[in-house]
Amino acid sequence: MANFASDNTAPAHPAVLAAVAAANAGHAAAYGDDPWTARAVARIQGLLGADLPVAIVWNGTGANVLGLSTLLRPRDAVICTEDAHITADEGGAPERFTGAKLIDLPTPDGKLRPSQLDPLLAAVGDLHRVQPRVVAITQSTERGTVYAAAEIRALSDWAHRHGMLVHVDGARIANATAALGGDLRATTRALGVDVLSFGFTKNGGMGAEAVVFLDPALGEGFRFVRKQGMQLASKMRYLAAQVDALLTDDLWLTLARHANAMAQRLAEGARQVPGVRLARMPEANAIFAALPDAAIPKLQARHPFYVWKQGTDGVSEVRWMCSWDTTEAEVDDFITAMHEVVR
Repeated sequence: MANFASDNTAPAHPAVLAAVAAANAGHAAAYGDDPWTARAVARIQGLLGADLPVAIVWNGTGANVLGLSTLLRPRDAVICTEDAHITADEGGAPERFTGAKLIDLPTPDGKLRPSQLDPLLAAVGDLHRVQPRVVAITQSTERGTVYAAAEIRALSDWAHRHGMLVHVDGARIANATAALGGDLRATTRALGVDVLSFGFTKNGGMGAEAVVFLDPALGEGFRFVRKQGMQLASKMRYLAAQVDALLTDDLWLTLARHANAMAQRLAEGARQVPGVRLARMPEANAIFAALPDAAIPKLQARHPFYVWKQGTDGVSEVRWMCSWDTTEAEVDDFITAMHEVVR
């Protein structure tokens, strides 16, 4: 039974498991002073720049919180969308551990736009208000959309023009990069992004992420931040081996392209089902659709998925997420189930 609730439900890729098993041979220096970490860092730098500070951490919340911590002062604020993981799904960790306020803005598609940020400039210099410091975006977004290069450039230009910085939560950066042509540097660093949370867990990893400072000056002292933030793994080789495996021969992009393709297949089939209404065609590996409430539990019994927003008119919005291991047969079975139960 395929699970379309989240790409977090997918297993680790066999290459990742093999890499971790291989790293388990003998003793190795702790805290990242090992060959696996050196290789993983070098692979990330190969994608984004050899001069960049890179730190591997345990999980996405840790990557986001610590990355933001380096950019913020207690008087500062982070601008994000109301759906952003940092404000909706991290249990208040960013505000607790950074000491900064999150200013979350409504959007129809999970994307910030410079025009809606302009009113926040009224707070700049006002000692009674928190000071906007970071524009935080998610790529791909929590609504399954992907920022185009021009959109990221516009946000970066706006932020830098007003003395602010740009952070990208890249939990699904592989899916976005695959959708945008496969060049990570061209769609992050080259567009003015300052700090990237580089996600691997949702794309075939067991549990490993990285914080990458695309402005090298911002990464000074981050090794102390990571230690104080409880994200320094003593046996780092097991995290690094995952990153190394996923970045070898562009496996990370291969897996992301497959997940994206399965989402397209599911969307194409679902929109042929009477009673199913798609919010939009998927831009990465997530599909949002409106379904009759009566059909939802019947479909969930076949293939689990999340209700994103409970409706009040007998129709609710749901999310279907495809993963690196989603098969065409599983997608087609789900489409068949929709034809059977959606009325």
